[in-house]
Amino acid sequence: MADKPSRALVFYGDGLARFVDSSHTHIHSLASVASCGFLSLPHAPPETEKERIVREFSHLLDASEAYSIASGLKAKGSEHEISSLAQRFMGLKAALVTDSSTLTSFGKLIGLDVLQLSETYQKSDSSPSDAAASEFLRLLGFEGGKCLDVSLYDSVFVHIDVDNVGMIDSLIGSIMKMAQPGSEIAPRLHLSLVLSYGSVTDEDASVFPVKTPHEGVNSAFAGLVPRQSYTMRGEKTRDDVRDYCPMLVAQWQEGVTRRDLVDTLSFQALKKLSGNLVIPADRFIHEVAFKLWKAPKYGA
Repeated sequence: MADKPSRALVFYGDGLARFVDSSHTHIHSLASVASCGFLSLPHAPPETEKERIVREFSHLLDASEAYSIASGLKAKGSEHEISSLAQRFMGLKAALVTDSSTLTSFGKLIGLDVLQLSETYQKSDSSPSDAAASEFLRLLGFEGGKCLDVSLYDSVFVHIDVDNVGMIDSLIGSIMKMAQPGSEIAPRLHLSLVLSYGSVTDEDASVFPVKTPHEGVNSAFAGLVPRQSYTMRGEKTRDDVRDYCPMLVAQWQEGVTRRDLVDTLSFQALKKLSGNLVIPADRFIHEVAFKLWKAPKYGA
């Protein structure tokens, strides 16, 4: 545990998990020093692509109730039913960087300040990834390699869509270069990379399953196997858990996160070698907020 609260930078590659390959060296370099695992999602209702984008992001921020109210899936009472992140996490100051207009509207609904990714990324012709990385760090109070006492935000979420896997790879490389071990930034920056599979098909169930081998086996001992924790919420069973195509997550902070055996950010590597295994996607924000001293620890 750090002796001061961290500041969190979260890169969310929406639908990018399918497209990461060996050429994306910075993504794999991060995974090789990070603590990795899966974030499980619930089964999706019939929906448009825009609805999927917002719904899955809402799970990352444990804001599915807000999404249900905003989308009309749950009857509206009054707007105060939708709690902001600041209300739920001890005054958490957070920003969302995205070019998605639908995600912009939802981000504002749950109290996020919203910035345009395209404007941030195009500030420099010579190295847009370095310029954007510097801006993200500045928002978190890291300037000139120093950690300032105050910052505009405790957490910055950067949403990058499916056409930009090269962008997220470059941004990771720039951030890792600026937050090298031994710097003032590295012990205070909690860096997360989350990659989702986007829209899924029935065929994906056999290609990217998260069930352990004994689950689903019809045997005399099946009833003796305890349910995995990601299928539970408190003492109640989560009946809608999608047991395939989870989000992939890698988290790194010098001297804080534990390194596992993962050396590439891929489904198979995480399933075989990750240290965190599977947690529900809606617990992700609680894990991050804990590092910011804004929430109690989730899990062990």
